[in-house]
Amino acid sequence: MHPMVKPALRRGWRDLNTVQFGMTPAHAMTLGPMDTATGSFLDLLNGTRGLPLLRDEGRRMDLPDGQVDALLERLARAGLLDDTRGGGPAADALRERTDALERLRPDLASLTLTTPEPGGALGRLAARGAQRVQVRGAGRVGALLASVLSGAGVGEVDVRDVGRVEPWDVAPGGLPADSLRERRQDAARAAVRRAAPGRPARRARSTRAAAAASAGTDDPGLSLVIIAPRDDVAVHAPDPFAAEPLLASGTPHLYTGVVEGTGVVGPLVLPGGTSCAGCLHQDRADRDPAWPRLVAQWRSGSARRVGACDLALATAVAGVAAAHALAFLDGASPSSAGTRWEVSLPGLTWHSRPIWPHPACGCGAAERGKGEHSSTDGEPRETMAVRRPSPARRREAGVSRPTGTWRAHV
Repeated sequence: MHPMVKPALRRGWRDLNTVQFGMTPAHAMTLGPMDTATGSFLDLLNGTRGLPLLRDEGRRMDLPDGQVDALLERLARAGLLDDTRGGGPAADALRERTDALERLRPDLASLTLTTPEPGGALGRLAARGAQRVQVRGAGRVGALLASVLSGAGVGEVDVRDVGRVEPWDVAPGGLPADSLRERRQDAARAAVRRAAPGRPARRARSTRAAAAASAGTDDPGLSLVIIAPRDDVAVHAPDPFAAEPLLASGTPHLYTGVVEGTGVVGPLVLPGGTSCAGCLHQDRADRDPAWPRLVAQWRSGSARRVGACDLALATAVAGVAAAHALAFLDGASPSSAGTRWEVSLPGLTWHSRPIWPHPACGCGAAERGKGEHSSTDGEPRETMAVRRPSPARRREAGVSRPTGTWRAHV
């Protein structure tokens, strides 16, 4: 092990005996009491020294016997310590891809903030390279989202869509202007390859994926499917029947897109565990008897038109959806599971709308979700509001800390 204090967290002294790691309330924590000599020793934890050499350095600095190991244990327990040689074989392979790793340095630093174990961040970043994601839709949201996932290190991002690139499909980070009139699917896949660290060559589809496609089924090897339709009706009222193969194969899938002046992220559907598009449809029909009639009219729309899709809103939605997708691929449980996040122009305030498993839906999530309804059933609620911690909630390093809770009063 070559220990390193996580460099993503800025360090400062609150007083002569207390060190603060990090600036923001979401990740900052304090460590104390700490004497001056031990504080100076922190500068040696930069990943260039192994444990024997660090113990020798501690003796030269007149630190008491065992204090170096005790400090390292305390830092590791608090999630403040990284290991520059940890992460396993996949991480070792990524270290050898120097150019790709340099591109991903900011992503790696971010992962250290949410990955407590030393070396775990690089291990998770390397694991992204083995993930397979499919994005259905290559409009302003889907094409950009696919490129972001590829640029963040996801190993295989496949985009599916029909038709050819139109002028209104072009967007920064998504489909470029020089792709006009190309097949939309091919142009999006080219954008994904350009965004990938190391610029991998065009890869042939796997034998399993090709066989699944020829059989008209979904590839069971997909880690996640993201449904980002260009059709605004499909964003607002996702078709439950289109997702039946995903539910049958147990493939997690995430809905996102822009409808009129509203951006949508979610729900993330974990088949059999969280609510799905069918649950959403059933719930809306329960609360609004006119809902099925309206959906039928919207889907039978006559003339082809260019839907409202504000560029800045689409970019924001693609970014949030990509962040939720990456959190899921990295092993976390994003807040979009069983929930739709919505943001509308011009206020741009995000709201969450819980979607409860519906007993009339055949997805099976209702059995697991019995007894989990709350008083906010079906109503929008804001949960992105800032929560201020009280001084009593100041947390010292070493205390068990669930992700997303306040870690220090700053």
